Amino acid sequence: MPFSQILAALLALFFTLHVQAQENLPSGQRKEIISPEIHADNSVTFRLMAPNANQVSVTGDFLAQEEPAKMTNNAGGVWSYTTRPLPSELYTYAFNVDGLTVNDPNNVYYRRDVASVLNVLLVGGGQADLYKVNRVPHGTVAKRWYESPGNHMTRRITIYTPPGYEESNKSYPVLYLLHGMGGDEEAWMTLGRASQILDNLIAQNKAEPMIVLMPNGNVAQEAAPGESSLGFHKPQFQLPHTMDGKYEETFHEIIRFVESQYRTIPEKKGRAIAGLSMGGFHTLHISRYYPDTFDYIGLFSAAIMPDEKVQSKVYDRFDQTLAVQKENGFELYWIAIGKDDFLYQANADFRKKLDVMDFPYIYRESEGGHTWRNWRIYLSEFLPLLFK
Repeated sequence: MPFSQILAALLALFFTLHVQAQENLPSGQRKEIISPEIHADNSVTFRLMAPNANQVSVTGDFLAQEEPAKMTNNAGGVWSYTTRPLPSELYTYAFNVDGLTVNDPNNVYYRRDVASVLNVLLVGGGQADLYKVNRVPHGTVAKRWYESPGNHMTRRITIYTPPGYEESNKSYPVLYLLHGMGGDEEAWMTLGRASQILDNLIAQNKAEPMIVLMPNGNVAQEAAPGESSLGFHKPQFQLPHTMDGKYEETFHEIIRFVESQYRTIPEKKGRAIAGLSMGGFHTLHISRYYPDTFDYIGLFSAAIMPDEKVQSKVYDRFDQTLAVQKENGFELYWIAIGKDDFLYQANADFRKKLDVMDFPYIYRESEGGHTWRNWRIYLSEFLPLLFK
């Protein structure tokens, strides 16, 4: 075939592909739907194109009530709802169209919580400014694998190193930050905004530069769903060996890994441990099971005692090991919980025990319940207290 015919064929193919690509773009006559739209007064408008729907509502943690908010069908089949001015926060939401829960097709930002996937939006101008990626020096977030002989597998872990770690020869303290039931090694990063909080507090000189270990607290898992040899399986809420002592028994493997791979301060004064819910439970029991290992302990909305059916040496001699932990001494024992948390009474009973023992602690009570909104706040308040 002559070169001129080849060139003509290539041009024709290019034109055809170009037209097809243009056909995939929104029509120039179609009005762009913005959702969510954050207004100057921090109210938010949600919009969804659903011309054939009979009823559309929006639900999320921005609502004062538990019931979904009904959306209004405007011209052109676009349903909308505008909130009151919202406090600065990271919010999650979803739509319900005639009984079917759907995500916002105009918002590409999502977070997975166990097996639920929800859209997110961030309202700034306050607390949530800590959750933003701001123009400050940034740390490095790595996904590493470590050998766990006690669990007969290689396991995945998330590790944050502070800005400047790679360029320095300095040794850093370590915070072991633990997730709740249904979470994994990604939870504190995605739902908790841990790296953003750390970057911003370190940049403001409110927190010491530190390494943060975010392990997977489900010892039956190699890694978060979709990141292990199991492939793309559906996440489950409660896995084998949940809160039965196995995680505490094998936690020394995590400590050994980080202290062999990173420049740490391998002493009690250079270690902190904190966690939410199940992670708070693990924090409580790890810190007393290894009673001279951590100088800083944080319980965020913590579960306290194991199920009465659980049998493990980890949970034996509870009062005696707390007494040993007190005798060894520590810099900080921090307990935080919301007034409406379902674990509130268990925490109140635990504090009574500590009071009888004259066990020193700091107590932080907040509004709200068992929510990421509280846990992000607790982390932002706990970090400035460490390694001073």
